[in-house]
Amino acid sequence: MDKVTELGGLVGQHVVLEPLSKDHIPALSVAVTDGELWSLWFTSVPHPDEMAEYVELALAQESRGEALAYVVRDKHSGGVVGCTRIFNWDQPNRRLEIGHSWYAKSAQRTGVNTETKLLMLAYAFETLDVLAVEFRTHWHNERSRQAIERLGAKQDGVLRNHRILKDGTIRDTVVYSIIDSEWPAVKQSLKARLTAD
Repeated sequence: MDKVTELGGLVGQHVVLEPLSKDHIPALSVAVTDGELWSLWFTSVPHPDEMAEYVELALAQESRGEALAYVVRDKHSGGVVGCTRIFNWDQPNRRLEIGHSWYAKSAQRTGVNTETKLLMLAYAFETLDVLAVEFRTHWHNERSRQAIERLGAKQDGVLRNHRILKDGTIRDTVVYSIIDSEWPAVKQSLKARLTAD
């Protein structure tokens, strides 16, 4: 399960997390149309016309050592179904954030997010040796909040009036985390959920 490929990707039973590249722009542009994810006002998912800029920004962050960006590929169909990122890696304090995650509607509630997060959390805790992994989402993004809570993350608090979004609305951000002492139980739970699915 928790394998790191020689190319820097993460391979599970159902998904492959491939390092993001410009070659993925067309496939991501198609995946994001499944559910018109950009139309949800409380998310920051790019419109297909904005995908090149979105990928270039992620790659720029990566080149500065600020992020590790991945595309999520369904291992069985071979299709790209989403995108995710490790970022805000605070190395002196051994913390990082997992986010910028989105999945085509057809891949939601299928185990794709569960295994993607299992692979990323295993990499964070077992390879990068962090003490805590953080997740953040919009207060009004109930589906995202429920998904984060199903992972086993605990709510740390709410950052009120945290961000001004591109439509001018102001976002309250809910902050969650999983800490290293919780990781073994969280890992066992995620593996059990994948088996059940």
